[in-house]
Amino acid sequence: MFGYVRYDIPNLFVKDLMLYKALYCGLCKGIGKACGQAARVGLTYDVTFLSALLHNMTGTDVVIEKKNCFEHAIRKRPIAAADELTLELGALNTVLLYYKLTDDVSDGERGRGKRLWFRRGFRRAQKKYPELVALVQRYMKEQAAAEKEKPASVDRAAEPSACMMRDLSRHFLKEKADEASDELFYALGKWIYLIDALDDYDKDRKKGNYNPFAESCGAKSREALMKEQGEDIGFLFDTLFYSMREGLAGVRFAFNRDLTDNVILRGIPLETQRVMTGGKPEKMTVKI
Repeated sequence: MFGYVRYDIPNLFVKDLMLYKALYCGLCKGIGKACGQAARVGLTYDVTFLSALLHNMTGTDVVIEKKNCFEHAIRKRPIAAADELTLELGALNTVLLYYKLTDDVSDGERGRGKRLWFRRGFRRAQKKYPELVALVQRYMKEQAAAEKEKPASVDRAAEPSACMMRDLSRHFLKEKADEASDELFYALGKWIYLIDALDDYDKDRKKGNYNPFAESCGAKSREALMKEQGEDIGFLFDTLFYSMREGLAGVRFAFNRDLTDNVILRGIPLETQRVMTGGKPEKMTVKI
């Protein structure tokens, strides 16, 4: 579920890379303030991207200062101030990670110890942001119920995740949410679920876990799946790219949109191509 929303570094301006790094560090501090210091180790690129996108869409200015942190105690680095939006996104990061680990445990994977590590942070998020946690919890239950039915339709399987991302955007954007933002976030949520399913195809087949592509196609491996159904799967993702572009075109941004355009229009298609061809993920660096 995590780690697929990435930027395309060769086409990313230096100013935007610096902004991303500042937001990454700011989110880390936001997690600490919202959910406790232990939860900071769960910091993700995906929610860092949401921070960049939602700060821009809500018109919330990013204040960057040079500060130290526990990882950079000697040399100061540019860090975005942990405003209220960042704090709540920090809580979202912890809640989503906690539920991912819960899902891993349900699938028979290791993760009980990791989940225990984030339990206190999850409870702090519940106490401080009950509406946010209730929203995520509702859709996680719907996702689990949908997978229990083992639908052969990839659209049916991805629906709860797509709707969760759409409703999360409404939660954060409030009166600024509209049809364009709904389309963008719905397509983004659907893409995240399906690209994760495609990437986990072989693992799910081996462990006997539900996978929408395996249920609908039945290929013995991801490689065989792409040989048999690669064109149709490519078309499926192309329709999601189209929806993202259409939503993005209708969104009103308050500031420069180069960073978010890079991720949505370049990074996401490249990550899709990587998964479809079986390539290994490239390491993203946010250290200066």
